[in-house]
Amino acid sequence: MATTVRRAVVTLPAAPLGPENPLPPLRVLDEVHVLDERARAGLPRDMVRQIGYEPLRSLLPVRLNDGYRRERAETGFEAVVLENEHLRATVLPGLGGRLHSLVQLPTGEEPERELLYRNPVFQPAAFALNGAWFSGGVEWNIGATGHTTLSCAPLHAALVPAPDGGTMVRLWEWERLRNLPFQVDLWLPDASPFLYVGVRVRNPHERPAPVYWWSNIAVPETPGTRVLAPADRAWHFGCERSLRRVPVPEWEGADRTYPLHSEYPADWFYEPAEDADRPWIAALDTEGRGLVQTSTALLRGRKLFVWGAGRGGRRWQEWLTEPGTPGYAEIQAGLARTQLEHVRLEAGAEFSWLEAYGPLAADPAAVHGADWPAARGEAERALGAALPRERVEAAYAAWRPYADREPEQRLATGSGWGALEVLCGGLKLPGTPFEESEVGEVERPWLELWRGGALPAPERPAPPGPSLVAPHWRDMLETAPADPLTEYHLGVAQWHAGDVAQAVRSWERGLALAPARWPLLRCLAVADGLAGDSGRAAERYAEAFADLMAECRDGDGRDGGAWPAAEAALGQEAMAAQLAAGRTREAREIWDRLRPGQREQGRFRLLAARLLVAEGHVAAARRLFEDGIEVPDLREGDEVLSEIWSTLTDAPLPSRYDFRMRPR
Repeated sequence: MATTVRRAVVTLPAAPLGPENPLPPLRVLDEVHVLDERARAGLPRDMVRQIGYEPLRSLLPVRLNDGYRRERAETGFEAVVLENEHLRATVLPGLGGRLHSLVQLPTGEEPERELLYRNPVFQPAAFALNGAWFSGGVEWNIGATGHTTLSCAPLHAALVPAPDGGTMVRLWEWERLRNLPFQVDLWLPDASPFLYVGVRVRNPHERPAPVYWWSNIAVPETPGTRVLAPADRAWHFGCERSLRRVPVPEWEGADRTYPLHSEYPADWFYEPAEDADRPWIAALDTEGRGLVQTSTALLRGRKLFVWGAGRGGRRWQEWLTEPGTPGYAEIQAGLARTQLEHVRLEAGAEFSWLEAYGPLAADPAAVHGADWPAARGEAERALGAALPRERVEAAYAAWRPYADREPEQRLATGSGWGALEVLCGGLKLPGTPFEESEVGEVERPWLELWRGGALPAPERPAPPGPSLVAPHWRDMLETAPADPLTEYHLGVAQWHAGDVAQAVRSWERGLALAPARWPLLRCLAVADGLAGDSGRAAERYAEAFADLMAECRDGDGRDGGAWPAAEAALGQEAMAAQLAAGRTREAREIWDRLRPGQREQGRFRLLAARLLVAEGHVAAARRLFEDGIEVPDLREGDEVLSEIWSTLTDAPLPSRYDFRMRPR
């Protein structure tokens, strides 16, 4: 059968994403993949250089996406399906372009087989750099160490001619952390048992840029699943946050190529063996069947991530899907050896490569044998028979001229940020059109700043929109007429640049002019807190929250999504600041001003428990935990639930609160 490309709808029990957090993320990024200077000692020099090359310090200009909950309802997601006689690939353009499913179609007596871990629900959790992320399928991670800020965002999508005469699905967007455009082209040649994915990241600027890319592939995890790659050593990164080179497959008495042989979550970054002649990674079951991913040489890194068989890892697996459903592991492919590194992309240059995804069948006795070189050799032999390296290289060479082909039929629309940058920078990006018509309500004030030299006055009272922080935007803000909104955005841009003193001065100037003071007071409160003045921070937070609540109470038509989101976000920060400063009475006053519905939200119930402890009501705080506290935006690695529980009782931690990712 000839390859077909069609639209479809994937229906899943889904939790709504909710509104973005309107408070600019000013605090230093809390990312679990961090190495201090001592942990870098003894690492290869090129690895140390790339670990130290412009690691992400701030989430700006991106906002947090933490407004989701855990109540789910049947929801339809727009999808694009590519299908031939061997495979059916389902892509979700509205959710980061996720490859949701890759099905090996039945042939003869062989049944249909899902090659990926396909999550039966859509449940956001706080794993992306900016919050909302979901597990399953293949995600395209660009930006910086961690899950991309585009995990749950819509991408531009269109149909484009494919090298074999068929049709490709092109996904593209503007990645805002590094200010870079990228594209992902997927096509399924007629009669091919492999899905091809061409990827390109471009740097259209006049300065080098740090680039991060990992294709993150979720695969089914069973007791017999083994992950194979052409490596005899790996860099292990676990809860102790250090990199150490360990042997593959066995380390500390267990064969770590079986995901369930590890107790705690960990990363295993494979180092290619001397005899490896191509990059690849596979996850094969007891029958020697499963998924293999390979690529051209530029995508050099390969990794296995395991949740582990311990209690905490199992709890996270449940949290990300439905209790009782099968678990998953992640196999990944990246530009560097580890995910702690960023690679320099020169001005005006690009990175491009080709990936291939498909089924692999190898001799199970060899694949699961004790002889590791023979096991990986058998998998490599099977891959060579199914997809010779030369065919991958030829597919890449055939794709390159098509990477600039203009889309023929639009399928989906992403954000307007790329269009804004292309317009203002006069950029030419063949193949990935960012059109002025895509500039929307959130981007339009910045287009007016570029064209007219000033930000427009808001048409109605609303929380400030997103800030832009790149040097060219900061320069425009510095020359714009002074007003509260301009000073607010200028302060955020200066803060991002590391000029804390200037940021504080800008916010203080804006505060003297502002009718609505809470956005500026909140920024100043964050600055006070990070400077070590917890008392001053708490005072400003209390004033900011009172000002916000008065504005919401006195204004008309202020029940839109941004206002409740602002109340919830500022209320959480303000309460936490009072408790940190020992201002129990002020924390109670903030609690009393919250809306009843907000008090039932997970973060506020957690704050209520802390407040009760501070007031001396330990038994009441424990009852809250016994009744149940569910924190939808619990961050990966966050042990706050177990920490608070330990202050309330000596009783064992209930399993529903056990998210610990390290030994006790």
